[in-house]
Amino acid sequence: RALAPPSSIAMMASTPLSNGAKKISVPEGSSMMAACKKLGIKVPTNCKKGDCGTCTVNVGGKNIKACVGKVPPAPKLKSVLEKGLPVRKA
Repeated sequence: RALAPPSSIAMMASTPLSNGAKKISVPEGSSMMAACKKLGIKVPTNCKKGDCGTCTVNVGGKNIKACVGKVPPAPKLKSVLEKGLPVRKA
C-alpha cells in the first residue's frame, strides 16, 4: 500500500481551540475566521486583507489576523492540548 503524500498527512492534523466552555477541533492550517465562527466569536472585519488589524484575535497568547490567518499547529503540552488553545478577540 502506498503512503499518502506528506501534504495530505499534514492536512489531517487538527488543533483544539477553546472559547470559554466551548471547545472544537479544526484542521491545522484552515481559516482562522471560520474557526472563530465555529467557536461563536464574532470577529469584526474592515479591509478583509489583514492590513487594518480590526480582525485580530489572540490564539494561545499570539495575535493572529483572522481574515487572512491560519489555524496554528496543535500545542505540544498535554495540558494545553486537553484544554485547547484559548481564542479571544484581541
